[in-house]
Amino acid sequence: MGSKSMEEGTGKGQTGISKYACACSIVASMISIIFGYDTGVMSGAMIFIKDDLKIDDTHVQVLAGILNLCALVGSLCAGRISDYIGRRYTIVIASIIFLVGSVLMGYGPTYAVLLAGRCTAGIGVGFALMIAPVYSAEISSPSTRGFLTSLPELCISLGILLGYISNYFFAKLTLKLGWRMMLGVAAIPSIALAVGILKLPESPRWLVMQGRLGDARKILLEVSGDAEEAEGRLMDIKTAAGIDENCTDDIVKIPRKTHGEGVWKELLLRPSPPVRWILLAAVGIHFFEHATGIEAVVLYGPRIFKKAGVTSKQKLLLATVGVGLTKTAFILTATFLIDKVGRRKMLLTSVGGMIVALTGLGFGLTIVEHSHKQLVWALILCIAAVYIFVAFFSIGLGPITWVYSSEIFPLKLRAQGVGIGVAVNRIMNAAVSMSFISIYKAITIGGAFFMFAGVAAVAWFFFYFFLPETKGRSLEEMEDIFSKRVRTKDVAMEMQSSH
Repeated sequence: MGSKSMEEGTGKGQTGISKYACACSIVASMISIIFGYDTGVMSGAMIFIKDDLKIDDTHVQVLAGILNLCALVGSLCAGRISDYIGRRYTIVIASIIFLVGSVLMGYGPTYAVLLAGRCTAGIGVGFALMIAPVYSAEISSPSTRGFLTSLPELCISLGILLGYISNYFFAKLTLKLGWRMMLGVAAIPSIALAVGILKLPESPRWLVMQGRLGDARKILLEVSGDAEEAEGRLMDIKTAAGIDENCTDDIVKIPRKTHGEGVWKELLLRPSPPVRWILLAAVGIHFFEHATGIEAVVLYGPRIFKKAGVTSKQKLLLATVGVGLTKTAFILTATFLIDKVGRRKMLLTSVGGMIVALTGLGFGLTIVEHSHKQLVWALILCIAAVYIFVAFFSIGLGPITWVYSSEIFPLKLRAQGVGIGVAVNRIMNAAVSMSFISIYKAITIGGAFFMFAGVAAVAWFFFYFFLPETKGRSLEEMEDIFSKRVRTKDVAMEMQSSH
């Protein structure tokens, strides 16, 4: 393949962006705003829940992390369900599950009911994290896929920011009402999304897998730059699905199973060498996204700022709003750079910056902890390090995790392959969420961030050696990119071009 993509032969190398495809991705990504809101709002709500329900730190950690364990179940179920009923109706199911979870949390008369609501919302999170990037990847063209597939991560950040802002304003209400309003208000967008998503088209790649070529062709004409690009994309999808590329029928009978049967065998039991590499890359990037400590900063931001020397609850929440603004601004920047700069360069730059920021935060918190008086410079260092860490995470590792993992799997394996990646993501999220307080009590809070810096260094080397560039390639090319022959050839060409 060399440095040229198949798009050049099929008319898919369009530089323009389809407004309709963009609108579809934006609406589908709205489910991620609700998830982001649930994550962000809990960081502030926990301060008040602890006071109101009289719970200890262990209960707080369980409340924080249980959402991710339930999301693990949701993501594994969502892959199979989306193969069976389609991507669009899977988003509807996610919205309904979120609605039920939000109502239970907003009601929350006891810790048990609150935990049940958090678990229910967690299943919805698993659905949302798996389906939003898959739908966006399958509806977009290669030239704009990075931008559209990073929209769910941008929406997560917007949701987290809205959660932080909600904390700040609802904190002014009474203790019993304030945190319940914070958690319950997420039910409103869930209803709107469940209705709005029904107006979106189905994924053309899923339609081809069902033999509905006519429907797929109509949608590709709407979401592509022109008719030539649409036909080129349809031809590649038909080839990937095992259909004769010259077939012009609107409905064909697919000779093999199309509802996700047999996928686990091809993914886990007897994977081909490229699929094994793809699975390693997807699991690795999802593992390191949270093993490097972002959840500790997002979920326990108020505690970190308190340890650094910020004492007022209002100031703690306001400082956390700054984290949300930083995260959103840099992910927005990343969405416009990802298709120009490439996944690999942004990822390595991102993790390099995170290593420096985490080391600085660990140093600042260690100084503060061992000082008997407040050191203004150490406080400023801690706050700056948190913001720099979030900025570097958000311009690379955050959005690229979802873009990369949703684009590399072959068509038949994509939904359930992404589901495995999301399951690993949620396990690591839960592990950090539910253990961070215990870890920093055991090795100091500064030591905890030195630990995250070490993990980030390991992540940099993993990404350097195991993640090839995918910018501008069609989804149907990914198995070739992950074969050693193509990887070696691409590296050789990169070395030649650098001389």
